Amino acid sequence: MLWAFSLCYNANVKEVSCLLLQVHKLTLQLLFSISPIFKRSPDVTKAWGTKSDTLLKLDEHDFTMRPGFGGPAVPVGVDVQVESLDAISEVDMDFTMTLYLRHYWKDERLAFRSNTNHSMTFDGRIVKKIWVPDMFFVHSKKSFTHDTTTDNVMLRVYPDGKVLYSLRVTVTAMCSMDLSHFPLDTQTCSLEIESYAYTDDDLMLYWKEGNRSLNTDERISLSQFLIQEFHTTTRLAFYSSTGWYNRLYINFTLRRHIFFFLLQTYFPATLMVMLSWVSFWIDRRAVPARVPLGITTVLTMSTIITGVNASMPRVSYIKAVDIYLWVSFVFVFLSVIEYAAVNYLSTLQERKERKQRERLPCTCGVDHPGMMSASYSEVDANTTGNYGMREENGVKRERMLVQLAMESDQITGHVGSTVYSSVWIDTHAIDKYSRVVFPGSYILFNIIYWSIYSI
Repeated sequence: MLWAFSLCYNANVKEVSCLLLQVHKLTLQLLFSISPIFKRSPDVTKAWGTKSDTLLKLDEHDFTMRPGFGGPAVPVGVDVQVESLDAISEVDMDFTMTLYLRHYWKDERLAFRSNTNHSMTFDGRIVKKIWVPDMFFVHSKKSFTHDTTTDNVMLRVYPDGKVLYSLRVTVTAMCSMDLSHFPLDTQTCSLEIESYAYTDDDLMLYWKEGNRSLNTDERISLSQFLIQEFHTTTRLAFYSSTGWYNRLYINFTLRRHIFFFLLQTYFPATLMVMLSWVSFWIDRRAVPARVPLGITTVLTMSTIITGVNASMPRVSYIKAVDIYLWVSFVFVFLSVIEYAAVNYLSTLQERKERKQRERLPCTCGVDHPGMMSASYSEVDANTTGNYGMREENGVKRERMLVQLAMESDQITGHVGSTVYSSVWIDTHAIDKYSRVVFPGSYILFNIIYWSIYSI
């Protein structure tokens, strides 16, 4: 009103205009103070001096009891936002996941009046003063709520008593893995959520929107696994001493990347097997070349097997990688045994030839009827007893002609007779066959192995 009089005086308007302005101002003030249409109720949620305890009536109710105590089970909806899948451990058989866990329920004891503000949001300090679902992770090894810079907990209360309770959690849980196909395996792990105290008679736990209740970050990736699928399920869990409980499952399927193991395990093992075949093309008399080659490949395969098993759990069944490595080890070991057999047979052949030369008469420079036309020559004692050698189809063959001559006329007076015995011994036969049998068998093994485990 004073503003109106001042306006009239300063503007030097006519007296009638000032009176009309004063009347209009007084009329508006009267309408706002009397008529309920123009009266506006104060919003207590916007009031500066209102305490949350007073607004939510925390002192008027016992929040140690669930909503609707004594009545039907309180429905609690759950949805999850998976932030990261941090680690998968085959040795410990567990996984680590960081997620946002959100609960939805209605508690009429928390209802409040509000005309404009649709909800009120609080931090973790008020959570201890009201009732919240007592969720825990089944088969978890450790878990914690993040507290940087403050506890990552949020509570949102709506005027009708609906509550949203969200927290950011990192949990390490058990995952029972079947490693029989490792590293060509696919694993399915589950994170299980359940109420600790309330059975299904008191608390009905459910996924708020089915499979859409589970959301994942598109940037989630793992070094050894490809995440194939995330999905949700709900089941009932029974405990003999307490009863039935609703249990929620977050299931995810992981397929292992094989490229790392191809480079670190399969290719080195295959190369060691192929390297052991080189000895089949080395002269059997080159003992210093063939023996170290065989020993080196055997020791290298042993190192590969030890390295793989060091990073794996000590399971009581055979894994796919064990089959490949041990079969490869057997091939390498057999290549060493093959040379031992070749060397042993060559030694036997040398001994037989030496004995036959000692028993046969000397026919040097004499063409005796019925006797051999070729003459014997001395053989170096350090060789394997090769004499009378010739080449056939590029493979050195060795012919040992054994002649047993018995001069019966010197004993019985009859015409002498000669007995001939000719024996062919191919001391390269084992090496020659090994060049084909070993690679062929290993290729066949690889075809069968990859056709079974890569499906």
